[in-house]
Amino acid sequence: MNDLIVRNASLADGRRHIDILVRDGKIVATEPAIAVTGMPELDAGGDLLCSPFVDAHFHMDAVLSYGQPRVNQSGTLLEGIALWGELKPHLTQQALVDRALQYCDWAVAKGLLAIRSHVDICDPRLLAVEALLEVRKQVAPYLDLQLVAFPQDGLLRSADAWTNLQRAIAMGVDVVGGIPHFERTMQDGAESIRLLCEFAAERGLMVDMHCDESDDPMSRHIETLAYHAHRLGLQGRVTGSHLTSMHSMDNYYVSKLLPLMKEAGVAAIANPLINITLQGRHDHYPKRRGMTRVPEMLALGIPVAFGHDCVMDPWYSMGAGDMLEVASMGLHVAQMTSQAAMHQCFDAVTRNPAQILGLQGYGLEPGCQADFVILDARDPIEALRLRPVRRYVVRRGRVISQTAAPIAQLSLDGRQQSVNFRLG
Repeated sequence: MNDLIVRNASLADGRRHIDILVRDGKIVATEPAIAVTGMPELDAGGDLLCSPFVDAHFHMDAVLSYGQPRVNQSGTLLEGIALWGELKPHLTQQALVDRALQYCDWAVAKGLLAIRSHVDICDPRLLAVEALLEVRKQVAPYLDLQLVAFPQDGLLRSADAWTNLQRAIAMGVDVVGGIPHFERTMQDGAESIRLLCEFAAERGLMVDMHCDESDDPMSRHIETLAYHAHRLGLQGRVTGSHLTSMHSMDNYYVSKLLPLMKEAGVAAIANPLINITLQGRHDHYPKRRGMTRVPEMLALGIPVAFGHDCVMDPWYSMGAGDMLEVASMGLHVAQMTSQAAMHQCFDAVTRNPAQILGLQGYGLEPGCQADFVILDARDPIEALRLRPVRRYVVRRGRVISQTAAPIAQLSLDGRQQSVNFRLG
């Protein structure tokens, strides 16, 4: 039985001095001064307790492969895709599993307990699919891993990709993916969207497409995705990831596009670290930021999440699985510096992606799964500013990771004094 009581927590909604009562791995009460004894206790000490971080967009099959077979010298998206193509023939299932499991350990230590990972299905061996299905099984006790069948080389551009995608879904992959802007023509891109959305509708699946990851303002596949989502009744089940061309579109067209997305129930995932790194590479000055129009979509009520996308792979040489780093970059790139907007950035790595992924039992209300994180910070804005240690990471009422808060030993007039790093 996973029973637990957490005392004196601060919550992201501003409530203070809150206790969380857990029985059998589920939350049964969230209120001040719960009268209960005789069970394990954690003292939050007034620190922030929040639901786990959720990464709505990642590539776990490529994680930690940086430098194989060589480094991306140009730093561009297209060279990264070419590098991944060079690496694929040399992949082994065990290497894929080992790298993914190592990253999952990093993620848990950072309070990241749910990840949606795209997995390349263009290799006819489907090694990456087999590997990540095995990883999903192994990490299930401590992390939710949702997989997307992703035709990296283009559904219609790559031989057998359409067949391979259907095979991957039959093997147990959860979500239908796509990359329409990488097809040979705009027409092929639109056709790939139609095929994939109809396939998802027939099988009751969710859709998450890499869409318009380009600086080209005429890359407008998100409009086609919204059209088919509405036509097929897929509202609430379709996501457009990246959407970076929207940064370069004229305002009049976007004023039409965003209401179409809202009407079609299409969510959006921005990837701030990667979008700011890969986009605008052909610009001199002024340079475009490249990230999609996050504040405008949020203002219209379109669900928006932030994803990490890459960690030490052919596209990105950095990253540590810290969703607060992702949210901080999103905050800066989108200039979301008001108090309300900073809270929205925190939601973009917690509540919003949980909604997009359809996570069941996510939250801090009675009846939810007892999954949460206690951070060395007092509120979401301080967490974004400091990216503090995760003092405790709890899964189903059980502590699965613990990190001590940093303490600085200061010498003042010959006296030793311990000062919490956060306050110092």
